[in-house]
Amino acid sequence: MTEITTPAPTDSVVLTPISEMGTFDADGVYTPRQIIEDDLGSVSFDDAISQTIVAFEDGDIVKGIVVKVDRDEVLLDIGFKSEGVIPGRELSIRHDVDAHEIVKLGDEVEALVLQKEDKEGRLVLSKKRAQYERAWGTIEQTKEANGVVKGLVIEVVKGGLIMDIGLRGFLPASLVELRRVRDLAPYIGRTLEAKIIELDKNRNNVVLSRRAWLEETQKEQRGEFLVNLKPGEIRQGVISSVVNFGAFVDLGGMDGLVHVSELSWKHVDHPSSVVSVGDEVTVQVLDVDMDKERISLSLKATQSDPWQEFADAHKEGELVYGRITKLVPFGAFVQVGDGIEGLVHISEMAAHHVDLPEQVASPGEELWVKIIEIDLERRRISLSIKQAAEGGEVAEEYREAFGEHAYDAEGNYIGAYDYSSVEFTPETEAQAAWADFAEAKGAIIHPIEDQTGGAAAPAEEPEAPVVEESAAVIEEPAAETPAE
Repeated sequence: MTEITTPAPTDSVVLTPISEMGTFDADGVYTPRQIIEDDLGSVSFDDAISQTIVAFEDGDIVKGIVVKVDRDEVLLDIGFKSEGVIPGRELSIRHDVDAHEIVKLGDEVEALVLQKEDKEGRLVLSKKRAQYERAWGTIEQTKEANGVVKGLVIEVVKGGLIMDIGLRGFLPASLVELRRVRDLAPYIGRTLEAKIIELDKNRNNVVLSRRAWLEETQKEQRGEFLVNLKPGEIRQGVISSVVNFGAFVDLGGMDGLVHVSELSWKHVDHPSSVVSVGDEVTVQVLDVDMDKERISLSLKATQSDPWQEFADAHKEGELVYGRITKLVPFGAFVQVGDGIEGLVHISEMAAHHVDLPEQVASPGEELWVKIIEIDLERRRISLSIKQAAEGGEVAEEYREAFGEHAYDAEGNYIGAYDYSSVEFTPETEAQAAWADFAEAKGAIIHPIEDQTGGAAAPAEEPEAPVVEESAAVIEEPAAETPAE
């Protein structure tokens, strides 16, 4: 058998790393080191490789390309030995946003180096802080030049709005519009322009004012608008704001104020009971103050005056049906129309002397009264319960209720009322005074002492004043009138 022996090597073999022999391009094509060095001339291969890696330190701002987007982080290629990581919280000044809403693959973005190498060996970056640093420089220049910033409203916070102007700018609620705005929610998602009124980088504080921008940009427009606005004009507008003392109306160029006293002919407890934001209204211009740039408006001036309507439809000496709304030491107020009240002086409450109104009347009672005087200018109507008992012409609006056949050509009541279907339980002295009269006419009267829970329901319509059929005027109304 032939023995085969393997000669021992005389020299050890040293393998050269392929990276030192040359390099591969993106397509996998190998280029020898010598060729590369020949192309580079005096620059060594190692130096050429090191020159491709970006040099930076913590706090520097670098540029890179987005190579990966996850929900909570983004990878950025900045030309370093490894990609940089931008955590989700460092992507935007907005809170709780999806990374896909901020960047997409292939975007070139700037980022600030937070850590060149963290505990896990990662390069940690911040897009938000790079944006913040850039924005401060721009904002400082804008404030010095008294310029304007523009940004998206991203949050409603206590006392105002947060605008994205490269950093978080605070816009107080009182400075959002020319007037105070109560509901700030509709501003979310809107892009607004504003002036910078306070800037403190140490405190990270930027305060904005949209009102200052509006005042500046609208000054010329407002002047022209006011010149063309004349007192007495009727204008169309939209309710833009409701406050305790009235309502503001957008006239299409400026806002005017309708004071609470000019909202309605009726008493108004609060403007919100009459108008709401967004209502389209017709108003009359009362006054234009050029110096203070204020417009006074009236809503009620464009509406019918109920007092004038009452005065046009009635005359002194007529009988009207009313309800006692309030007793005062000197008499009783009686509502005789929608929003119309007249006074029955204590001397006109009964034929006999009355010391106190509550002796013969109570709030809520309904009864016939005679119109003594209508003072339209002073908004006063004088009434009489006592004279109503003497008869007279019934106001036209009541005639239909009893039928036109019951009145003569002058409006005097000549018909007889059918009491046979009436059940009546007196509750007051004034009502008891007419119980005998009604019972004599056929009504069923329940004695006061037999009451078991309230009087029976009266007729659906007020009792017409009753007189002898042959009389030309009313002698006595079949309604509540004080007893002798």
